Amino acid sequence: MNFSSTLIENGVDAFASLPGIGRKTALRLVLHLLKQDKLVTEQFSEALVKMRQNIRECTECFNLSDEAVCRICADQRRDRTLVCVVENIRDLMAIEDTNQFRGVYHVLGGIISPIEGIGPTDLNIDSLVARCEKGVIKEVVMAISPTIEGETTVFYLAKKLQPIGIQISSIARGVAFGGDLEYADEITLGRSIVARMPYNG
Repeated sequence: MNFSSTLIENGVDAFASLPGIGRKTALRLVLHLLKQDKLVTEQFSEALVKMRQNIRECTECFNLSDEAVCRICADQRRDRTLVCVVENIRDLMAIEDTNQFRGVYHVLGGIISPIEGIGPTDLNIDSLVARCEKGVIKEVVMAISPTIEGETTVFYLAKKLQPIGIQISSIARGVAFGGDLEYADEITLGRSIVARMPYNG
């Protein structure tokens, strides 16, 4: 792909560095921005800069948030006795899109994977145990992708939480083994949350 402008090439390189965007799509995006008023492009750039500078992790659940506590944790209508444990933010969003879960969340920030050098101390596990030890939480739903690493993580979490005396459940197997939650359709994922079952490690 030949460019008459180094600035356009740099813009294409920037967009193409994003996941799922090839150079042709990146060029289309760059040319689209160039057709807009300069103010539109400035607002676009400013939105990205502000997001990167000001986004933070919720101090309670590790969701992404504008404030110290995310909107879900701050919502007094949510059932705080019910916590859904997820691997990442995308899984949290996928479950929220089902409109079937009215509890709160806990984002682990990954799953245990010795091959990739990720152990329990690399995840938000101690903070989950600390939340459960406060006595408010009655049930923890393990909504983790059903892979070997995911099952290992669920087993480890169950062993850590069982002495506290909290009910531990896992999402129903409407989600195929080896699949990722973020790619499950909303109906299947919603039914899996509603039809969760007790976890027996």
